[in-house]
Amino acid sequence: MKKILLLSDTHGYVDEKLLKYVKQADQVWHAGDIGDLSVTDTLKALKPLYAVYGNIDNSQIREEFTEYLKFKCEDVNVWITHIGGYPPKYNHRVYDELKRNPPDIFITGHSHILKIMPDKALNLLHINPGAIGIHGFHNVRTMVRFEIEGKNIKNLEVIEFKR
Repeated sequence: MKKILLLSDTHGYVDEKLLKYVKQADQVWHAGDIGDLSVTDTLKALKPLYAVYGNIDNSQIREEFTEYLKFKCEDVNVWITHIGGYPPKYNHRVYDELKRNPPDIFITGHSHILKIMPDKALNLLHINPGAIGIHGFHNVRTMVRFEIEGKNIKNLEVIEFKR
């Protein structure tokens, strides 16, 4: 079993509230708009990190991280990208690949809007953890944590902080 902490849109911001939850996780997944490598350096010093770059990220971040990240956690296929859209209106850059080879979990960021929704047509779970940073229009900072055991995704929880 793996305990996952999923975040996005840190925009260069990390605080002790976030790090408390990082320490409780087995892995941290970041869906882009990192903002500064100090963010990922801090996270990597504590836990294994899986991350992609976002549209605000500079060339240094883009050298270290990719736009698309596909991997397996336990028996669950995961795909993380920053800009991916939502079911059934996915971004045109990912749509064909999603239809051809859908993951079990498709994770995006970018919108700063928390959404967790099944895509019954592609038989996947779409998660956007919202934004945990302090830059943007959101009034509540959000992230998501859950567990993966074998093929099962369970104990999904939304974590919120006032901005």
